[in-house]
Amino acid sequence: MEYYFNANLKNIPPSASLAVSEKARELKKKGIDVITLATGEPDFDTPYAARFAAVKALVEGHTHYSQARGIEELRDCIAKKLRKENGISCDSQQILLTPGAKYAVYEAIAVLVTPQSGDEVMILNPAWVSYGPMVIAAGGVPVEVGLSFENNYKISREILEQHVSERTRALIINYPNNPTGCILTEEEAQIVADFAITHNLIVISDEIYERICFDGRKNKSLASIEKVKDRVITINGFSKSMAMTGWRIGYLCGPQQLIDKALLYSQHTISCLSDFCQEGAAASFECQEEAEEMVKSYQNRRDMFVGKLNEIPHVTCHLPQGAFYAWAKFELGDMDSVAVSEFLLEKAHVATVPGASYGKGTDKCVRMSFATAEKDLQEAARRIDSAVRTYLNGGE
Repeated sequence: MEYYFNANLKNIPPSASLAVSEKARELKKKGIDVITLATGEPDFDTPYAARFAAVKALVEGHTHYSQARGIEELRDCIAKKLRKENGISCDSQQILLTPGAKYAVYEAIAVLVTPQSGDEVMILNPAWVSYGPMVIAAGGVPVEVGLSFENNYKISREILEQHVSERTRALIINYPNNPTGCILTEEEAQIVADFAITHNLIVISDEIYERICFDGRKNKSLASIEKVKDRVITINGFSKSMAMTGWRIGYLCGPQQLIDKALLYSQHTISCLSDFCQEGAAASFECQEEAEEMVKSYQNRRDMFVGKLNEIPHVTCHLPQGAFYAWAKFELGDMDSVAVSEFLLEKAHVATVPGASYGKGTDKCVRMSFATAEKDLQEAARRIDSAVRTYLNGGE
């Protein structure tokens, strides 16, 4: 039988991090000890209070259809958090719960892009691997805006203006950034805000790592800027900050008209989220001490791991300000990022994600997660150091 598929699918690559993880699994099957730093998942368990609340709700029979927007208790908690912590003026009706922040991003894109109309969505690069494929899946055209490793990926008005056109509908930003660990500064936020106003754009601001910031820094939420708040859809969730990746709970917050349109997608695709999972998420707002302890642990690991990486010849790693990734540049002859990642897997038995997966501005870079046991990070750094020095000395 000959099958006919959505033509957009031929332009969508598989997830790079999942592909690397699969290669690592194959090596492990052969008995090779591989340290996997490719996946972006906290190595902590969800806080007990959240787990207990979900189990209690499940036992009490909260297993029926829920509200499509999400339960009111959780939306109230989220709106209160956004007002208090992020300076975003909103109420619970402007919150829409989704199965993970990933689907929230897709809904935001789908609301703004008309399929096959040539609508463009600008994406600041390096960028999480799924933004471009999501734009394509929604029928739009992704436009990569490459920032520079040399100036630590600072946003400038000049680079934004070079990529905008009459067909541009939206701009996707992600801070704290996956993979670079950069946070959005006040100055950069103002640049993005003025740019969006000038060109009549909506900004999709993915802030899933927003609570994971280091050295007392705080990420700037774009929607907290009064002049642009009606042009911003804020994306967030519980996967990273509360170690709830498997719960699949994310959300959108934005202008009422945009959220109501996104609600249509939820009604006709997912219907709703599980009540008991949402009750667990609501309880997680009482687990701030556990969340802060996770961040402290990540910062300690960051300091150790990035410090060791920068001791390796021909390796440069900027100190990430947020998220939990080391974004390192390996200047090893003609090796590009894919070759570097393969080299580290084959010679050091350390699984990383090649920078090429994250778009422009990623040459010779690889991403490594430090949401990993400290002993594994220490061993990974030792192996990488040994493999690189052997290579530079003419060994294989």
